[in-house]
Amino acid sequence: MKPVLYIVDDVEENRNMLRMMFKMKGYEIIEACDGLDALEKLATTKADCMILDVMMPNMDGITLCKKLREMPETAVLPIIMLSGKTQPEDIQAGLDAGANHYMKKPMNTGELISLVEQFSSKQNKVFQPA
Repeated sequence: MKPVLYIVDDVEENRNMLRMMFKMKGYEIIEACDGLDALEKLATTKADCMILDVMMPNMDGITLCKKLREMPETAVLPIIMLSGKTQPEDIQAGLDAGANHYMKKPMNTGELISLVEQFSSKQNKVFQPA
């Protein structure tokens, strides 16, 4: 089975680029345009790893990350925050919310691929819908 990667970003171009990058690496991609959309999709589709933008409408990445950490079925889901917010306090807020890693945009694609592969390989299907 292909590992399932969630890409949560409100900018379609960002999702398209990440989707193409990770489909070539053999990932099944689930896209969400904000935190609420991601939560709805997680209710039915498992995740092995998530790339999460911080600044989004409806529910931002920090709020989503905190919610995911509170839910038993996603408490250990690997989350990589990817954001243009690059101040030390922004990075710390992402890590405090429960992100496993915080990357600045524009990102180093090789580093991002390596992190996703590393985190995905450690997962044994984090979430299995009922």
